[in-house]
Amino acid sequence: LGGYGIIRMSLIMDPPMKNPHHPFMMLALWGIIMTSLICLRQTDLKSLIAYSSVGHMGLIIASTFVQTQWALTGAITLMIAHGLTSSMLFCLSNTNYERTNSRILILTRNMQLLLPLMTLWWLFACLTNMALPPTINLMGELSIIISLFNWSNTTILITGLGTILTATYTLYMFSTT
Repeated sequence: LGGYGIIRMSLIMDPPMKNPHHPFMMLALWGIIMTSLICLRQTDLKSLIAYSSVGHMGLIIASTFVQTQWALTGAITLMIAHGLTSSMLFCLSNTNYERTNSRILILTRNMQLLLPLMTLWWLFACLTNMALPPTINLMGELSIIISLFNWSNTTILITGLGTILTATYTLYMFSTT
């Protein structure tokens, strides 16, 4: 709902007033990197998923400030995809907690051997979180990254690093659940 509110408010603003958006865009893009780095240090599964959500929302906020149709379509697509993906991850996290009574990643390591069907669901959720084809996350993230690149060429470095870090902590999450 917050992303939708930002989209509605950004459409009301005057297009020549794009300069005040620059600090917010840089904060949103920097937030992607910072939350991804925080995710790499998390020991609690639920916290890792929550910080992952914050990183994805940073991408959505940055794309809404570009104020192009391509960026807004990508933002809406990623919001819908993120709602489905994060719900799936939180549901799986709760299932892990119910079976192990712990959310600590080190204590729940190697559960894949005991619960092969849940491992398949974790794989599907993690691949969706990483925006691998043919998921809707890929369409949303690609359109956002392309629109940010059209806005400024240097954003490809930040979004590329954010994508690499997202893949890293998602694979870490999958390997420890």
